[in-house]
Amino acid sequence: MKKQQGFTLIELIVVIVILGILAATAMPKFINMSADALTASKAGMSGAVKSTFSIMSANAYLKSTAQPTVTTLAAGMSPEGVAAATGVQVVINGTTYTVPTYTDAACTAATAAVGDTVACVGTIP
Repeated sequence: MKKQQGFTLIELIVVIVILGILAATAMPKFINMSADALTASKAGMSGAVKSTFSIMSANAYLKSTAQPTVTTLAAGMSPEGVAAATGVQVVINGTTYTVPTYTDAACTAATAAVGDTVACVGTIP
């Protein structure tokens, strides 16, 4: 008589159950990826505005010109940035967010007009 080789039905069911448990524990990690991607996009866009501000401030210092205003900062972010009274507006996945700008270096006094001089740039909340 020939000996048959293979897996029993119980062994296959146990493997399927184990795979189901692993999939159930891994699923929340993949579901939250879109929220994590949005958070990373906000941080990246805030960083881009801060970098633009730093470059413009350095140029203003070297050339002995005025610090950037909200309008010039937004223009430096062109075409992504649009000047708004409270900061630079950027679009991420079709939604408009505002990177806040401030008139003091401590980032406490928010700009109130697009012509205000920017002394500090915040992050998208």
